[in-house]
Amino acid sequence: MASAEDQAAAAALLGGDPAAFDALLSTLMSASNADRAAAEAAFHRLRGSHPEPLALRLASSVAAAATPAELRAMAAVLLRKLLSPSPSSDSSNAAPAPLWPLLSPSGQNALKAHLLNALQSDPPKPIAKKVCDAVSELATLLLPENTWAELLPFLFQAASTPDAPNLQESALLIFARLADYIAESLLDHLMTIHNLLAAALAHPTSPDVRIASLSAAVNLVQCLPTNSDRDKMQDLLPAMMRALTDCLNSSQEASAQEALELLVELAGAEPRFLRRQIADVAGAMLQIAEATQLEDGTRHMAVEFVITLAEARERAPGMMRRLPQFVGRLFQVLMQMLLDVEDDPAWHTAETEDEDAGEGNNYGVAQECLDRLAIAIGGNAVVPIASELLPQYLSAPEWQKHHAALITLAQIAEGCAKVMLKNLEQVVSMILNGFQHPHPRVRWAAINAIGQLSTDLGPDLQVQYHQKVLPALANAMDDFQNPRVQAHAASAILNFSENCTPEILTPYLDGIVGKLLVLLQNGKQMVQEGALTALASVADSSQDHFKKYYDAVMPYLKAILMNATDKSNRMLRAKSMECISLVGMAVGKDKFRDDAKQVMEVLMALQGTPMETDDPITSYMLQAWARLCKCLGQDFLPYMSVVMPPLLQSAQLKPDVTITSAESDDEIESDDDDSIETITLGDKRIGIRTSVLEEKATACNMLCCYADELKEGFFPWIDQVAPTLVPLLKFYFHEEVRRAAVAAMPELLRSAKLAVEKGQAQGRDESYVKQLSDFIIPALVEALHKEPETEMCSSMLDSLNECMQISGRLLDENQVRAISDEIKNVIIASATRKRDRSERTKAEDFDADEGELLKEENEQEEEVFDQVGECLGTLIKTFKASFLPFFDELSVYVTPMLGKDKTAEERRIAICIFDDIAEQCRESALKYYDTYVPFLLEASNDDNSDVRQAAVYGLGVCAEFGGLTFRPLVGEALSKLNNLIRHPEARHPDNIMAYDNAVSALGKICQFHRDGIDAAQVIPAWLSCLPIKDDKIEAKVVHDQLCSMVERSDTQVLGPHSQYLPKIVSIFAEVLCNGKELATDETTNRMINVLKRFQQTLPPDFLASTFSTLQPQQQLMLQSILST
Repeated sequence: MASAEDQAAAAALLGGDPAAFDALLSTLMSASNADRAAAEAAFHRLRGSHPEPLALRLASSVAAAATPAELRAMAAVLLRKLLSPSPSSDSSNAAPAPLWPLLSPSGQNALKAHLLNALQSDPPKPIAKKVCDAVSELATLLLPENTWAELLPFLFQAASTPDAPNLQESALLIFARLADYIAESLLDHLMTIHNLLAAALAHPTSPDVRIASLSAAVNLVQCLPTNSDRDKMQDLLPAMMRALTDCLNSSQEASAQEALELLVELAGAEPRFLRRQIADVAGAMLQIAEATQLEDGTRHMAVEFVITLAEARERAPGMMRRLPQFVGRLFQVLMQMLLDVEDDPAWHTAETEDEDAGEGNNYGVAQECLDRLAIAIGGNAVVPIASELLPQYLSAPEWQKHHAALITLAQIAEGCAKVMLKNLEQVVSMILNGFQHPHPRVRWAAINAIGQLSTDLGPDLQVQYHQKVLPALANAMDDFQNPRVQAHAASAILNFSENCTPEILTPYLDGIVGKLLVLLQNGKQMVQEGALTALASVADSSQDHFKKYYDAVMPYLKAILMNATDKSNRMLRAKSMECISLVGMAVGKDKFRDDAKQVMEVLMALQGTPMETDDPITSYMLQAWARLCKCLGQDFLPYMSVVMPPLLQSAQLKPDVTITSAESDDEIESDDDDSIETITLGDKRIGIRTSVLEEKATACNMLCCYADELKEGFFPWIDQVAPTLVPLLKFYFHEEVRRAAVAAMPELLRSAKLAVEKGQAQGRDESYVKQLSDFIIPALVEALHKEPETEMCSSMLDSLNECMQISGRLLDENQVRAISDEIKNVIIASATRKRDRSERTKAEDFDADEGELLKEENEQEEEVFDQVGECLGTLIKTFKASFLPFFDELSVYVTPMLGKDKTAEERRIAICIFDDIAEQCRESALKYYDTYVPFLLEASNDDNSDVRQAAVYGLGVCAEFGGLTFRPLVGEALSKLNNLIRHPEARHPDNIMAYDNAVSALGKICQFHRDGIDAAQVIPAWLSCLPIKDDKIEAKVVHDQLCSMVERSDTQVLGPHSQYLPKIVSIFAEVLCNGKELATDETTNRMINVLKRFQQTLPPDFLASTFSTLQPQQQLMLQSILST
């Protein structure tokens, strides 16, 4: 209950005289923190004790024209917040209960009336906007419940009143905000709305009404449920475009930019709405983009519109590729925008590589858009356009045009890689000519292009052009007049060598390492940093070959590490750590050991000193420690107590996240701060500080690295690491953090299991492994269920599979059920994604380029299926027949994968799953033969060799374990195997694995179904195929089987009068000549014993004539075996 004092205060504030309440509103905006805090406390008390009078007083303040404007605005904002259904963003206070349900019915009606009156009273624009916000907020609560019957008629009336443009604008803005809530209820009145919007879009005097109407139209089109509903709005498009062009023609660029922003939103969400008039719409946008007299911001929005349409692959595949003339015009605009660059002296004297002095507004936009355009449209459309424009730019006198051409090549390389590879010579010579240009910024751009192409067109570029590119980069490193060029050349060496084999790199190492050492001693820090990164990469790529340079390089690196202690040298020191640790890994423990100790002492000392949060050394040090661990292996264990505490601290960093409403005007602070990334999710705008996330991701990766490298040695840290990483399986702010957590799960389990097995688990036993497994596996299954990225789903399944292999029978029935259910969900989700993609193929503009991209996306699904097959295989091998009840529930999803309409990979995986069941569950699996064996027989002659291999392997398994169930199928199986084995291409490298498995299956039929075949024909046919040599696993099985048959003097295998003996001896000889490849040690010894028995029991001349048919080296080997 409120105190008498509070009651009196409330009565004073909410009584008849508004002055006291106005004073409270005024104090809520006070600059004095103390006054403002007191006013806020009074307001909160009123909210708690007198919600209805407070709401009505706020509403009447908003509606009363006599209230001062800033107080009306404040009252509208407070009212919106009171009506807002969303909880307070201040998590420290429990959010107060929503206010609306606390009002009496008469209070609710009065409040609704006040709000609509406030709009009708024609308030000033800023107040009207805030009243619109409050009305929209309340309407989102009431419209779904149908409890504001007056609102829509009021809006219709107001939106059709051109004589009151302010009211009309307000009504249209509310329409736009509520489109999502009212679209369904408006379907019967679409033509009325269509006409209303058409009239408002053409308002004779008010651009604001036209823009508000455009906003309502754009939102409504997005919210309509079907294409045919959207088609009814189609003919509004010319008027929507006119609203934009009218603003431009009357020089109202701010309004034009608002209109463009709305149209960009439409292009992203409903590109097909624009399709019928695409030529007019895209043409108008390109005219705006080409109009240099307009503001940069306006032109950028028009470019954004066309790029957004090009990127709308999911909804309108191929649409923009059908308009090559527009792509050409856009490309031309973007290349012209790249000319917005001046030769600013600050660029030359810069201290860091990211100094971009001289680059205008247009330059950065053009760079990004060229990259996006090439990725969206692809090389077949972009390269012909570029081939026409680039030579024109490269033959012009201005250096800016040469610069623009080289930047363009770098930007389009990722999207055009396949097509550029076909014209690689032309591309490389264009770039290498740029290395000779007199202007340093052009030379810089040429180096930049080589760096980018080394990544996007590697390794082809490295293999074909190393003899031209590496010398050019080496020369550029001699450009002492231009440190920026030198530093960039060193960076490009990094890109080039990352995609390079040691064989290509080694001949150039003397020259490159020599020059990099010279640059290390350069006075310019940027050049030294570039040289360090390049040296690190060269060492990493040349591995063992780098030993030769170790003694020359390491002293310089250690000197930088020891001496670069100023704050200004932080990055230099960080890069020296990276370089030392990569060089150490390249040359190996023995060479590096002594220096490693010194380096680690420096790192330990550094670790103990306090660092600033933005110090790059932190992240570099985390990575350097992990590389040192990889290099030193178990010798690293003594340092773990130093390394782990700060590493865990970094891995446990909380993301620095700010959340605001997407509609609100409160910008997330420091929008211009590079380290903050903003994303809009629904109606929330989320700002995330990326530097924190990157440090966290690095730390998680390093934890995984240590567990992997140290195995059981990592055991002491598991209890801290597992609770840190397991929750990060669902860390959606940063993919790299999730990826590291996923990869670490099996490493942690393996470490625990090995430690227990080797007695290094501090007295813990298998129950500890079970406890850890119970913590990790359910968490992985749950994360898999929520994972949005297909590629990450594959990684999670892979990790889950490894975890199951390690845990084995520690998994309990509930866990197996949860895993099976999740596998079912994964199969369904993947099938749904594929179905959605096949819908895209029906789009009007679908073309070959789209088909290619679709194929790549579907290949990711195959990777998912592959992992599903692996997981099921592990469950079947672990639990055998007790897994079958779970398999029965899954089989409705697995069997369809055998269909002719499925990809070869899906068919192969489904067959492999059955193969595992038949092999592991034996008699319990016989009930599945009727369903699956017909598929195996059919697939034995499939066009795809992997499918054939899986099918004939399965026939072998069924022959071995199928007994009477398989007997009736033996004849057909023989005929299928015979077709495969006798095929003229059977032993071609692509087919040989299927051939080897077919021979193995044939052997099993000979062994287990002898009475069902014509042995006199089949056995010699089988022997004639032996030995098999490519599938090493099957080879060992088959050769062991043959050895057993011979040991027991199987007369049908030896043949009448032992006539097949020479063949058998030659098979044994060939197997023995191949060492351990084709038979186990045990089989090899048994074969030798059989041959010795032959030597004693067979006539010498028979043996001699048999030996004479062998190759000389086989004869020598047999003689040496038999003589010992």
